Amino acid sequence: MKRNRKVKILATLGPASSSEEMIQKLHEAGADLFRINMSHASHDVMRTLIQRIRAVEARCGRPIGILADLQGPKLRVGKFAETKVDLKPGQTFTLDNQDIPGDNTRVYLPHPEILESVQPGHRLLIDDGKLALRAEKCDGKSIVTTVISGTKISDRKGVSLPDTLLGVGALTDKDRVDLDAVLATNEVDWVALSFIQRPEDLTEVRKISHGRVGLMSKIEKPQAVERIEEIIELSDALMVARGDLGVEMPLESVPGIQKQLIRACRRSGKPVVVATQMLESMISAPVPTRAEVSDVATAVFEGADAVMLSAESASGDYPVEAVSMMASIAGTIEREPHYPGIIYAQRALPEATGADAISLAARQIAETLKLAAIVCYTSSGTTGLRASRERPQVPILALSPIIQTARRLSVVWGMHCVVTHDATDLDDMVNNACRIVAEEGFGKPGDRIIISAGVPLGTPGATNMLRIAYIGSDGQSGV
Repeated sequence: MKRNRKVKILATLGPASSSEEMIQKLHEAGADLFRINMSHASHDVMRTLIQRIRAVEARCGRPIGILADLQGPKLRVGKFAETKVDLKPGQTFTLDNQDIPGDNTRVYLPHPEILESVQPGHRLLIDDGKLALRAEKCDGKSIVTTVISGTKISDRKGVSLPDTLLGVGALTDKDRVDLDAVLATNEVDWVALSFIQRPEDLTEVRKISHGRVGLMSKIEKPQAVERIEEIIELSDALMVARGDLGVEMPLESVPGIQKQLIRACRRSGKPVVVATQMLESMISAPVPTRAEVSDVATAVFEGADAVMLSAESASGDYPVEAVSMMASIAGTIEREPHYPGIIYAQRALPEATGADAISLAARQIAETLKLAAIVCYTSSGTTGLRASRERPQVPILALSPIIQTARRLSVVWGMHCVVTHDATDLDDMVNNACRIVAEEGFGKPGDRIIISAGVPLGTPGATNMLRIAYIGSDGQSGV
């Protein structure tokens, strides 16, 4: 299944898209990998969805990635005697450790880490920012606040802390149980970690996973933005989670942060996903708004690796149409005359490594000679990532003998992954590459391709060779 676009589409599965038939329709419409939201999916549901995705993968013959998104710490207030209460700006309101129903003067906060970490002057945002409080007095057991804006609060509403660094990690007990279940399947390719604040939040997941899954850090807190370079270094990929980011930071700052994060990931060669409300109106409408189309287009112009659908594909009325629309927008933008120039202007300088030098040379040769494709043999996926970092104008085919590598690369910009045998010698390597390029529809007899690989063959991380080859009349090498 050949995609006529470089940007990948990550579709969330849910009540509207959990059947095997619907998963196949979403894949055929353009979804390259699927997200399972562990905030809503039980372990049995997760295993069923994985089984259905793999059945679709087997029928379609294309590697499909799976992302399990861990819930992370959900911070919420307790309950009220009358379910909800009215407040007035300027009044005093207290959050404390007393497990009794609240009223219009106080409420239970079942999170001692918040009570111990908030300092006077810090903001507390309730219900996605609809109620804003400012801390005045803090003693570790209660927080006396002043209501800044908003007039209502009700049971179990979420709490955001844009100014506070909590002294706890990003993994909750639920996340640890979910992560164990995810790893036990041996079928999940990526795990997304929610509400990380610092690089240290990734350490525990690294120890538990032992490299069995790629780690995608969701950036949705100001504290993470402040230490983004360190977080990127320890992550395998990033997600710009604009929903909570837009609650904890001024809404008008989110587009600039999105650009900052995309460019930082492009410099480091790490995949980056842009998420949240991209085609929000398509939850209930068959077409998006013009502003939503522009939003998706901006992510594509910036060179994001993937764009994500949440409720649009999980619980909306038009999941297939939403995926088709996103694919159409991405493909159209990539054919815009200005697109190559914008992508080129943001291209990062290569790092002083052999893999980067080889990838740079492959792109320059391919574009100068107008070759049909860049083909990279990759076992670990590193060679494919470095090839994608160059954002070449020609297609990239990643050939790997390891299905897990091909699935993980499904989130990477421009990457068309094929599972194939490891080459036995140089002639086999070239013939196999030419044959696959022809069979996959990226070239025809007489076209030339460029191949990158490592010698000795099959040595991970040893990319050190480039080879230009003709596709012969039999679909194999003409040289």
